[in-house]
Amino acid sequence: MIKKFVIKTLGCKTNQIESALIAEILINGGFSETKNIIEADYYILNSCSVTQVADNKCLTYLRRAKRENPNIKIVVTGCMAQLQKDSLLKNNIADFVIGNNEKNDIFNIINSDIPCQVSDIFSHDTFRYELLHQIQRTRASVKIQDGCNNRCSYCTIPFARGKSRSNPISNIIEQINLFAEEGYFETVLTGIHIGQWGQDFTPKKNLLDLLIEIEKTEIKRYRLGSLNPLELNNEFIDFLAESKKFCPHFHLSLQAVCDKTLKAMNRHYNSAQIKELVNYINSKFERAFIGCDIIVGFPAESIEDFETTYNNLKNLNLSKIHVFPYSRRKGTLADTMNNQICADEKKRRVEIIKSLSEEKLHNFLLSNINMQQEVIIEKNRDKNSKLLKGVTKNYINVLINAQDSYKDTLQTIQIKAICTTDNSKMIAQIVSD
Repeated sequence: MIKKFVIKTLGCKTNQIESALIAEILINGGFSETKNIIEADYYILNSCSVTQVADNKCLTYLRRAKRENPNIKIVVTGCMAQLQKDSLLKNNIADFVIGNNEKNDIFNIINSDIPCQVSDIFSHDTFRYELLHQIQRTRASVKIQDGCNNRCSYCTIPFARGKSRSNPISNIIEQINLFAEEGYFETVLTGIHIGQWGQDFTPKKNLLDLLIEIEKTEIKRYRLGSLNPLELNNEFIDFLAESKKFCPHFHLSLQAVCDKTLKAMNRHYNSAQIKELVNYINSKFERAFIGCDIIVGFPAESIEDFETTYNNLKNLNLSKIHVFPYSRRKGTLADTMNNQICADEKKRRVEIIKSLSEEKLHNFLLSNINMQQEVIIEKNRDKNSKLLKGVTKNYINVLINAQDSYKDTLQTIQIKAICTTDNSKMIAQIVSD
């Protein structure tokens, strides 16, 4: 009898890639994937543990799966498994707990009935690579790196992912060329800290060395995952500005734009460097999408500190701000700091930054009206409008009234207006040949 599995993925794009590989490994081993928990033998949760909210979400999904199918075997992998294996086993939450570096061994672990296989993540010095064939997305992501060498005072991810380990250029090029052969137009370069790519090689390399080689592949365009501001110098930005393949979409891991808060977070840059970087990007690109991450309510972040971050963000030419309330994580320096901010105040600050983000996104979208853009038409229509949907090179979600024959194609569109039913999207039409 063929064993069936359901896989649920939470968290980052790296987890999404790793889930695709897990599914491919199990299917190649004779398993069958299903969306129906009732008929499944295994429920696999590829977990996230970046915040307490993420932990709670993981536990909710696990309990729901067991409630719907009491006989299902629960398999937890990902960052929660790496950080909380003892708790997951002690409380009978999971039947199998599999560490981040053991994900590729899932077929053997399940079939050997090993309840826990979580190694010391810091014992791994090299990137673990397997070629991925099956991607159920319009854009194919490539994992170029794992781990992080930084020790930000609020973050447990280095303890869940280990030291930075880089995927060699030959592997990355092989994967991108395979995706191009399979008809994908775009790839997204992702990892835990992609700006540290190549730093573990001898001799050392950097992300620009990799991009130079990617420019030679058959893929039509590529995007970059989140980057630390220190990892984008003028040479790097100048190279991207000259590229015909790079999508002008930047996501900056800022976390704050107040020098006092940045220092407490153990972030090694200041607000002046952030301003200089954002201004330089805007000087080299016309209508580049620049998003960022911001944490509010960090321990001892005073009202004045928060207002400094707010005012600096307001004066920056950004397209969108992803804002998160600070979440205490055991084992981090920030967890031991005095003057923790109460939940209500953190929520208040989140709403203020969200409002600013909505204003910035609206202004960015307005600046793109009547512009022609290159867009990949996705395979599935928008659920609400039933229109075709796609994403421009500069990361605008567009809706298009067109026939199914345009699905999964690369088209030139003209942006007409902001969508009245979803103001994060824009209405566009295909430009006739």
